Amino acid sequence: MTRIVLATRNRGKVAELHRILTDIEVAGLDAFADAPDVPETELTFEGNALLKARAITAHTGLPAVADDSGLCVDALNGMPGVLSARWSGRFGAATGDKDAANLQLLLDQIADVPDGLRGGHFVCAAALVLPGGVEHCVEARMRGTIVRTPRGTGGFGYDPVFLPDGESRTTAEMSPADKDAISHRGRAFRTLAELLPEALSAAGLT
Repeated sequence: MTRIVLATRNRGKVAELHRILTDIEVAGLDAFADAPDVPETELTFEGNALLKARAITAHTGLPAVADDSGLCVDALNGMPGVLSARWSGRFGAATGDKDAANLQLLLDQIADVPDGLRGGHFVCAAALVLPGGVEHCVEARMRGTIVRTPRGTGGFGYDPVFLPDGESRTTAEMSPADKDAISHRGRAFRTLAELLPEALSAAGLT
């Protein structure tokens, strides 16, 4: 079975990709104790995804998948965007719960925004880099609304306040399978999964 490294230590993301790539062995960075932490220094989701995948392929010698995703809020002119995971900055790091700090800061910033103007979308860019330099990157989105009060205990990040279009549940209230079916990350990874067999075969990795 082909082994692919997912360039993250986020166990939720590893589990999510494993559910989608059922015929491929997926390992997170926890399986590589000396793997580098790659700073997300690019200004686009695609740039950050490729940056991380390239670094992990170079380090492990294995095919690597990386994603960069974030929440783009209309009332904030598309922010937090690529800064979603570190929106609360040093304050979030100091609290010990960065996700909660990011989420609360976002809610505070749009507290006065009327319900009809609280739209936004999640974006995910997913990159595949193979030994030898072959690269693929795809992008997917999920449109929805930012609710005023967190709901649900599933998922991670901004999931408790994101209500997808056509849904009555936030993404944190959904089962993993229901979320995967419509999420930006699920869509991006499924598209990437369709490219994998041919890409791996062409590179002599199957």
